[in-house]
Amino acid sequence: MGWRMPHEGDTHERTWMAFPRAGITLGENAAEAETAYAAWSETALTIAEFEPVTMVVDPTEMTRAKNMLGSAVDIMESPLDEFWMRDFGPTFVVDDERPGVLGAVSWIFNGWGAPEWAEWQVSAGIAPIIAEQVGAELVSSVLVNEGGGIHVDGEGTVLLTETVQLDPNRNPFANKARVEAEMARTLGATKAIWLPRGLTRDYDDFGTNGHVDIVAAFASPGKVLLHRQDNPAHPDYEVTRELKVILEGQTDAAGRALEVIDVPAPAELRDDEGFVDWSYLNHLVVNDGIVVCGFGEPEADARARDILERAYPGRRAVTVDARPIFARGGGIHCITQQQPLVTGERS
Repeated sequence: MGWRMPHEGDTHERTWMAFPRAGITLGENAAEAETAYAAWSETALTIAEFEPVTMVVDPTEMTRAKNMLGSAVDIMESPLDEFWMRDFGPTFVVDDERPGVLGAVSWIFNGWGAPEWAEWQVSAGIAPIIAEQVGAELVSSVLVNEGGGIHVDGEGTVLLTETVQLDPNRNPFANKARVEAEMARTLGATKAIWLPRGLTRDYDDFGTNGHVDIVAAFASPGKVLLHRQDNPAHPDYEVTRELKVILEGQTDAAGRALEVIDVPAPAELRDDEGFVDWSYLNHLVVNDGIVVCGFGEPEADARARDILERAYPGRRAVTVDARPIFARGGGIHCITQQQPLVTGERS
């Protein structure tokens, strides 16, 4: 089959999310848990202003989810232990030779390298359940990978990180050639651009070991948005400059030199755990809009909205406070997964 992962800016059928539930990443007390429930709910309700949203909800959280989401969001009940839909949910693909056919790539998910703290075995089985729910053909993969570890231009180029797909705790026998072959089979990616690493905070115990979707994203074919840290006191100051040099020396699957657009980080450098990884790159492109991470800095948040609206012409950027999400290890892109619209008669 000729599977291809569309660009995130292509028209969506809906967005998928997973509602938080009790576990190590929810919070240490009821007050902290409430901030997670509120952040996930606000994100879902904001997306629902642009396109349909389906929230997968663990049976223990059905009452709370219905109360917080109301009728604006569709609810699908299914057991969960983790709630980062981008990473354990299906990566949706299309087949240009078979109009109307939707595919759902089911990566192997092991909780970002099977750390001792992670609870992931239940959510690791969600992709086939969602695929069946939407009538998608299941595309099974033997690669341990997460949706946040890839970003595509929709025309054959994929961004990857050496410390994710080649992580020995994920794929101990993998090499670049094997990973690239699987990206071609599942996503239609004929050109892989490898970044050597991700942001500093992402290598903490609760990090992903370098997900690309917090540092770089294709705004369109040939055009890459890149996180930029402007304070030399932050270790990502050097990291983001190294990544820019690498990307500016790359071409995409069509042979185009990449145009790199900087998206400056907010001013805040640290939280109680150390240097922050607050990044506007972890946004979600939706139908006619962009849902942007906010960090309580009005000037920086507004600047990010302006950059992203220019990068995605014709879309309206809306900010959602993402600090409670980042405190748990990710952002808006990490908790969402787009389902592309397919048209035509199904075969």
